[in-house]
Amino acid sequence: MMFTKRVTPLVVALCAMAFASGASAAETLKIGIPQPMTGPATQYGDQIQAGALTAIDAMNAAGGIKGMQIEPLLIDDGCEPKQAVPAANRVINAGAKFAIAHACSGTTVPAVNVYEQEGIVAITPGATSPLVTDTIKPHYFFRTIGRDDQQGPFAADYIVKQLKPQTVAILHDKQTYGSGVASQVRDSLKKSGTNVALFEGINVGDSDYSAVITKLKSLNADLIYFGGYHAELGLLLRQAREQGMTTQFMGPEGVANKDLVAIAGPAVGGLLVTLPADFTKLPGNEQVLANFKKFNRSPDGAFTLTAYAAMQILADSINAVGADPEKVADYMHSHAFDTAIGKVEYDEKGDLKQFEFAVYKWDGQGNLEQLGK
Repeated sequence: MMFTKRVTPLVVALCAMAFASGASAAETLKIGIPQPMTGPATQYGDQIQAGALTAIDAMNAAGGIKGMQIEPLLIDDGCEPKQAVPAANRVINAGAKFAIAHACSGTTVPAVNVYEQEGIVAITPGATSPLVTDTIKPHYFFRTIGRDDQQGPFAADYIVKQLKPQTVAILHDKQTYGSGVASQVRDSLKKSGTNVALFEGINVGDSDYSAVITKLKSLNADLIYFGGYHAELGLLLRQAREQGMTTQFMGPEGVANKDLVAIAGPAVGGLLVTLPADFTKLPGNEQVLANFKKFNRSPDGAFTLTAYAAMQILADSINAVGADPEKVADYMHSHAFDTAIGKVEYDEKGDLKQFEFAVYKWDGQGNLEQLGK
């Protein structure tokens, strides 16, 4: 006797649902977002997530990229070099071929090699060290932020032309980012003929900078430039003011963290920083700002719109040539993009041909005022 199976409508429906579920999964485009989600640099990761996720939400609402819904993969790298490779590998192991990559230069430098070896197209909205792209000639790695050898000379030019100091002292935190940008400022100042009386590193994590402050007071410098992050500068500022120093301080975008106010207190007043220009005022960004409002996120922050722009570039490239990373990287190297940070064009190393920095001044409450470009 031969038995036959009866296919019921329920079985047909379940099979259809399973097929639809599989088709939906296949239509997902994964984007890795490895950023500091813990530690003192969390604010920078928050900014990048806000920019990338707002762009992703807006794109998904409009149908996604090439008909694919975008799936963001949030990964914590702690802004720690030792977490760089594990975080990059998590992007790869999750099946993502694209990433809005690390905020911190010290984390980005070792991670670049992973993305290059695995053929992952990654864009950093925050890592400014030239070492990111100078140690190798990357094909898959890009930035939507200027390099320190753009930021440093810009800061030095402002110092020379606007502040006109006779003597400058430069401190840094001995780390990839901090020492790098400080070196760029030093070299540019020396070329202009400015006297750089001190170039010295301090130890990250120290709680007492009395010795270096005593040395600074003996130099009688007109300006103190610090290369590094907000935690160390906050202590330097507070302790310097407590010892009666009124010297002008200046730093790069890494010090512009809201937590600086909690550390330095009123001493933050008058601090000068270089940051990306305020792209929220860029003509043509009305829809971008509307998207931030729609999805209840703030467009403020040094790296928020650079992250939004990174997603725009990925979307434009994938829409043009598909989701093959090799083709996407080739397209990015050979095309210009209209983005939330303006027109973007890349050189052969994936660095921006131009980027707009500006100088800002902190008031005693921690508010920033843009002074000039």
